[in-house]
Amino acid sequence: MTYQDTLDWMFAQLPMYQKEGKTAFKKDLTNIISFTKQLNHPEKKFKSIHVGGTNGKGSTSHMLASILQEAGYKVGLYTSPHLKNFTERIRINGEEIPKKNVTEFISKHKQFLESQQLSFFEMTVGLAFDYFTDQKVDIAIIEVGLGGRLDSTNIINPEISVITNIGLDHIQILGDTLPQIAFEKAGIIKNKVPVVIGEKQLEVEHVFLDKAKTMNAKLYFASDAICNYKTDLLGDYQRANVNTAVTAIKNLKGFHISNQHIKNGLLNVVQHTNLKGRWQILQKDPKVICDTAHNKEGLSIVMNQLKKESYTNLHIVLGVVSDKDLDIVLPLFPKNASYYFCKPNIPRGLSAEVLQQKASHFGLNGTNFQSVSTAYENAFSAANQEDVVYVGGSTFVVAEII
Repeated sequence: MTYQDTLDWMFAQLPMYQKEGKTAFKKDLTNIISFTKQLNHPEKKFKSIHVGGTNGKGSTSHMLASILQEAGYKVGLYTSPHLKNFTERIRINGEEIPKKNVTEFISKHKQFLESQQLSFFEMTVGLAFDYFTDQKVDIAIIEVGLGGRLDSTNIINPEISVITNIGLDHIQILGDTLPQIAFEKAGIIKNKVPVVIGEKQLEVEHVFLDKAKTMNAKLYFASDAICNYKTDLLGDYQRANVNTAVTAIKNLKGFHISNQHIKNGLLNVVQHTNLKGRWQILQKDPKVICDTAHNKEGLSIVMNQLKKESYTNLHIVLGVVSDKDLDIVLPLFPKNASYYFCKPNIPRGLSAEVLQQKASHFGLNGTNFQSVSTAYENAFSAANQEDVVYVGGSTFVVAEII
């Protein structure tokens, strides 16, 4: 199979959550356990940091990787979803997994994958773990895909666990209250493995304290120890992620990491890891900003930051997925903007017409377009040099214009 044939086969096996939604979510770890046994348990052959949470886990994972790279370590990084290329999900010191490795791995295990009906996410996790073992990484940063307790990544025994924060996202799967969601996220806390909680939230604090006590795991709240490090990642929300990453690094045993490594690592996250889509400035005059924030907590911070921008007119290219609770997220957007509604090019995308109709109930007015690219082109054409164009609402919208 060619690389594209391989990707097409992987995407077609079973519904992938990011594209299809709830139907793709599996309620146990049987498949991934079976697969890693077939692979001779690669997850036991490298050290790791496990990163979960509702918002910020991607940025925090990249910060951790950058700091460790700055300290001279060979660092694996597993994240999801990808923005442009599948290989973004699996990197070592910022370098994406070669396409030939993906093709060879799938070809070698295709019969097993078919017979066991592994999901896209399960086979990707197996691929990442096998690759990190084969390349002998010193440590790998493993980002949780969805939830925690039943996520396919939750077969590792990390050096330290990280949970950034808890918000109301994926409520159809994880529960519709913060404590229910916290319970699922707390599932990555392991026996005698220290855990860092990024933000102390009164409604869920007890969930983490109880779980950590049960697992005899030392717990740290990063928000209790504010630090003053700076990062090249733009966006006010990165302050909390910096605190979380630094707290995790300072409680990571067995690695030599100096204060200078932390400082330089945080200032060179983009260079070291090639992270995209977090308050990313695509151009100036007019200023074009994109951000992957897509739930209440993330969008609240991003919209507050957008208010601080200076502009004559604001143009917002907006698209969302169909399971998004619009009654919660749409009121966060400013009314004094021109909207360009669009549908991300995935089955799970919400039609632009429906989004426009719903948005109008909240005083958000504009035009709907058949594609993200068309919406963006119209917004860009309408903008003057003193204007700002913001693109967001979904990771998949951002992916289509980067």
